[in-house]
Amino acid sequence: MSKTLPLLLITSALALAACSSKSKDDVASASTTPANPALAVPNGPPAVANPTVGGVPMMATRTIVDNASAAPNLSTLVAAVKAAGLVGTLSGPGPFTVFAPTNDAFGRLAPGMVDTLLKPENKASLTKVLTYHVVPGVITADDLRQRITAGGGTATLTTVEGDPITATLVGAVIALTDVNGNKSYVETADVRQSNGVVHVVNGVIVPKLS
Repeated sequence: MSKTLPLLLITSALALAACSSKSKDDVASASTTPANPALAVPNGPPAVANPTVGGVPMMATRTIVDNASAAPNLSTLVAAVKAAGLVGTLSGPGPFTVFAPTNDAFGRLAPGMVDTLLKPENKASLTKVLTYHVVPGVITADDLRQRITAGGGTATLTTVEGDPITATLVGAVIALTDVNGNKSYVETADVRQSNGVVHVVNGVIVPKLS
């Protein structure tokens, strides 16, 4: 693995933060879906249909990988998951909460960075970046808002990778801040899966890389 890859990743993440910040006003105007209907009590309100992702219906009976594979705006993420050898994990029972970056989010990284990450020799770094977007358990948007409120404006999430993510609110929109200070915003919340929940985000967050 190239010795300069971690530095390039962090540099690109800093550039991403600027791009994500510019778009937060647009994201703040987006609506979010209600809490995970799968958690509704019996005889409660009718379940709400899953939001679409990339214009494609997402099926709550399918796994995270199956649904992501059907969404055209998550094709880069799917390619990265395959390259990192995480298909089996994210198709397993979980459950997982995944903050899924769109193709546009990956496109904000430095030119050539995605291709570099997808090389076999950089599998370890790619795996760290991807698992930094995964939190054990099912955490809905309402859960996150409640945690943020209870935490006095912030909530700390421990990722599968091990480093934390800080969640805050920008208006009604959930913002994620990585350990390097870069932000990503939830564009589509509460996409239910058979093995968890996905929140589509507009930025790639980066953990500490040695």
